[in-house]
Amino acid sequence: MKLSFWGETHVGKVRKHNEDAFGLLPELGVFIVADGMGGHAAGEVASGIAVQTVKDVVSQYAETIKAFSEPDTNVEKKDIYNILEYAVQTACFEIYRRAQNEPEKRGMGTTVEVLLLTQGHAFIAHVGDSRVYLVRQGEVHQLTEDHSVVNELLKRGTFTREELENSPYGELKNALSRAVGVYESVEVDIIDLALLHGDAFLLCSDGLHSYLSAPNIEETFRLEEPEKIAHRFIEIANEGGGHDNITAVVVQYSEGEDLESALFKATEINLSMEVLQQVEIFRYLTYREVVKVHNLTELRSVPRSQVIVREGEEGHEFYIILKGKVRLQKNDTTIAVLKDRDHFGEMALVDKSPRSASAVAMEDTKLIVMRRRDFYELIKREHALAVKLLWNFVRVLTARLRSTTSELSEALSLQEKDTIDLSSAVTLLDDED
Repeated sequence: MKLSFWGETHVGKVRKHNEDAFGLLPELGVFIVADGMGGHAAGEVASGIAVQTVKDVVSQYAETIKAFSEPDTNVEKKDIYNILEYAVQTACFEIYRRAQNEPEKRGMGTTVEVLLLTQGHAFIAHVGDSRVYLVRQGEVHQLTEDHSVVNELLKRGTFTREELENSPYGELKNALSRAVGVYESVEVDIIDLALLHGDAFLLCSDGLHSYLSAPNIEETFRLEEPEKIAHRFIEIANEGGGHDNITAVVVQYSEGEDLESALFKATEINLSMEVLQQVEIFRYLTYREVVKVHNLTELRSVPRSQVIVREGEEGHEFYIILKGKVRLQKNDTTIAVLKDRDHFGEMALVDKSPRSASAVAMEDTKLIVMRRRDFYELIKREHALAVKLLWNFVRVLTARLRSTTSELSEALSLQEKDTIDLSSAVTLLDDED
């Protein structure tokens, strides 16, 4: 793994003090941005405590973090999740305790963005309205969702963005719905995704992202060198007015020397995410949401003639064919042949009923596999995403029910017609007699 990085912060053109802070721990692949808030210089105290505390905590678990990238490791993704969660919660408690001991600092808090890169994987811990962007193969993706009052109002459909600008709530654009240190603990969003060769990240405070768009982010990253990129982002914010403190941390990732396998991996991951988005259950998800779903899946290679699922067995996995061909059969009778991008077994995500048919690989096949228990965990953890997934699930089942009802009606009509024809034939024979 090779990382190129640079961090830069600036007071901007309006504020007298810089309440932003950033931290770099490249030896562990950890990068941090915090945007403090509070009077009497409390904002810079909060952001400073957050950055230092996160650095201290992750350093304590350096061996665990390094072990995650090793082959045959016992360290799992949940262990990295726990380290990041603990780091942010520790920072939250330290800021809160400091504020309780110094009354003039009560109510101080900060946003926190933590990016942790390991070989082939990225983890993000997020609280507040600072952001993390991913630039992947020329496309820009916002990976974090603002924890702000305005964003909550928009998500609930209370206002459109245009209506909000002209309403009294527009004055709340800087109000956070979550912050580190205001209370003893805070809810932390943890995001993880597979890394591709050439991925680049921007961690920034709202004093920068207020002036950003996908085109100018993509254009700025063409400068290639992290120092030039970060410096140009600072210029963009100041040229736009510099209404707030400005912080940019730029990180570029490359796999190292084995580019052939890196490119193969990138192709496979891109294809699997593209296929996921075409499955009806996941069709209307954002890129950030597809990343979360993709993290639950595994790629499984199945040799020709191998049974994937057996009729009558309890189902607990959902399958999407990435490449290959699968025969569905019932009592040794073929009922369907599925090809690339087809899927089967989705009922196993919500039901323990026995499989109604067997599935057999007709050729060497690669499958995207999702387990029911992982799907349930996602549903419990991501409420907004759960609503989308379950709504799409209902739509798929409704469409299938209508299709089955239509087919049954046609079959009954044909049967009724055959009965009438037979009855007419019998009557005709009787008349002839």
